[in-house]
Amino acid sequence: QVQLVESGGGLVQPGGSLRLSCAASGSIFSIYAMGWYRQAPGKQRELVAAATSAGSTNYADSVKGRFTISRDNAKNTVYLQMNSLKPEDTAVYYCNAVLALYDGYEYDYWGQGTQVTVSS
Repeated sequence: QVQLVESGGGLVQPGGSLRLSCAASGSIFSIYAMGWYRQAPGKQRELVAAATSAGSTNYADSVKGRFTISRDNAKNTVYLQMNSLKPEDTAVYYCNAVLALYDGYEYDYWGQGTQVTVSS
């Protein structure tokens, strides 16, 4: 069984910063990509940022220049540094991992979500 455990959400004022962390644990053979998605009330879940094991990254246009994704492959952990936060960044943030187990198959796992609220 694989678990993704997220931490780091909370309430922050506009212009502030937060750092999200997500650690994957379990019988994991290899992680291909890890990323962050978010879902605001009444909206669809959207990609925020993703990083592959090879080091390539992808960002939503709305967060480019403000958010930075990074990975610690040895710890199966992904981070999201969020700077210059705006009220429109308010959402539940979900960690995602695309990985392979020892059965040879590829799976898509999600964390439980962490609330980020940007408000004065």
